[in-house]
Amino acid sequence: MCRNIRTLYNFEPATTDEEIREAALQYVRKVSGFNKPSQANEEAFNRAVDEVAHTTSHLLAALVTNAPPKDREVEAAKRKARSAQRFAA
Repeated sequence: MCRNIRTLYNFEPATTDEEIREAALQYVRKVSGFNKPSQANEEAFNRAVDEVAHTTSHLLAALVTNAPPKDREVEAAKRKARSAQRFAA
């Protein structure tokens, strides 16, 4: 899975539509192999991003958990620590 795609579920404050769209864009880029599609593929690419974002929104709305919401800043600090450890010289 692409390391740029982050978990979107069970955060406080809730995930925004912009975050969902960014994740959808990263997913479609990864699957298609295009960072920026050609004009011939742009419509299909953008439609795929819209559909993935729409489906992701529905998924996040339907999920349930008893776990307390995660803190974005704590999770970001954990990612930074893992990255520093992974790329330590």
